[in-house]
Amino acid sequence: MPGVTTAAEAAIGVLVFIYALASIFNLRIPRTSAPLVPLRQDPGKGRLTNALALLPDFWDCNARLWRDKLGQISLSTTTLFWGVSGNLRYIVLAWAAVALGYGTTQASALVGVVAIGTAAGAVLASMRMRLQHATRVIPMGIAMGLLVICMNFISNLWVAVPFLIVLGGLGGYLVVPMNALLQHRGHNLMGAGRSIAVQNFNEQACILGLGLFYSLSTMWGLSAYGAITGFGLVVAFTMWLIRRWYLYNCRNHGGEVRRLLNVARHDHH
Repeated sequence: MPGVTTAAEAAIGVLVFIYALASIFNLRIPRTSAPLVPLRQDPGKGRLTNALALLPDFWDCNARLWRDKLGQISLSTTTLFWGVSGNLRYIVLAWAAVALGYGTTQASALVGVVAIGTAAGAVLASMRMRLQHATRVIPMGIAMGLLVICMNFISNLWVAVPFLIVLGGLGGYLVVPMNALLQHRGHNLMGAGRSIAVQNFNEQACILGLGLFYSLSTMWGLSAYGAITGFGLVVAFTMWLIRRWYLYNCRNHGGEVRRLLNVARHDHH
């Protein structure tokens, strides 16, 4: 490629090409017939004032999604998943350094291996899962947390690569149906745009929270192995709580949960 002389420049060039390709794909997404809900704007006020006026609407949408008996489950699951994904790269880098003796460049390739597994799991989930059955993948989140802990016992590259693919695959298989269920509930409750805003806010907050937890673990003197163990336990325990939360909803609000799943099945077909 003209003008590219280093590996970093080549990597940036590949990323630019991928983003451009994604933009072309987005142009081909068909428009839907869903009505647009305009945001409240006062032409007589400044942009900052109008932006601040949207905060009550945002918090109302956030509370509405967290109160929904399926929305709260799918939102908490996807929030945790993206929080884990946002920090897993740092965990893999730290683990590869102590377990395999890798530098940053070599360890970054292993982060890419996780991404390959995530993509494969997402494709498989899109072919096999149905929207009304999305909650069946919740136990995979518990398995993800436990698998993260298992990283401490791997010190061979030929074991590490398939292991990381499986770890990423579980995540991909988990997030696709739960994300679809979340968008379905968000669309029905408040519209797609507001739902995505709520989802992004919660996911970014989780990324920051788990990143802070991991940083504090290392700052307090925990080894990479100890920090990985703590991180995995937090993920597994949180997913166990989400599963208990869903089962509680089924026991105490079974009629509403079944009605919402029937709506999902009808809309899916």
